[in-house]
Amino acid sequence: MGIVLNIETATKNCSVSLADGGNILAFKELNEGTFSHAEKLHSFIIDVLASARLEMKDLDAVAVSKGPGSYTGLRIGVSAAKGLCYALDIPLISTPTLKCLALQIPANTSEHIVPLLDARRMEVYSAVFDGLHNEVRETKAEIIDKESFAGLLEQGKVCFLGDGAEKCEELIRHSNAEFIKGKYPSAKEMAVLANEKFNKTDFEDLAYFEPFYLKDFVAGKPKNYFR
Repeated sequence: MGIVLNIETATKNCSVSLADGGNILAFKELNEGTFSHAEKLHSFIIDVLASARLEMKDLDAVAVSKGPGSYTGLRIGVSAAKGLCYALDIPLISTPTLKCLALQIPANTSEHIVPLLDARRMEVYSAVFDGLHNEVRETKAEIIDKESFAGLLEQGKVCFLGDGAEKCEELIRHSNAEFIKGKYPSAKEMAVLANEKFNKTDFEDLAYFEPFYLKDFVAGKPKNYFR
């Protein structure tokens, strides 16, 4: 049992929750369609603590969504989490972003759950979970085509969710495919996973922990204003 602050910034959803033993005490998130984490995250942290009538000194750990996802979003979340852990001398917990997304689908409602995050063009970050949220295929980056996940779809109903699911819907035409829209990773689902790690003292090394980017960051080519 412990009071854990959960931070999710891997996508456009800026999400924070406060939980005690995995039970949500306070929760706040905002998805405006843009990355506003730098502006919103710290005020959200203050708001959830105030809502639960707790202070920073009451925290036992901070959990952060480790990725994959937006390079900038992940950096902001991890930097905030590390700063709090250093200042308060409490442990850092990381939770897998795609597992938290998969938990938004109730257990035993499909044969497989495939959370998908947009990785530009026709590429997505994806993982595969069974109907009980057990990972059956690791997280990877892949290009979507009409044959993607064909083997899974032959086995039964597959729920696709996340902001990368729309890419799949354009190409994958199968009666067993269900596309759940409007779902993003959230600090709400992080609470259970973070509590499990807290109870096992499964903590990250503050000095060396880095987000799980999956792909190297590639900056856009700068414009040549002197041509």
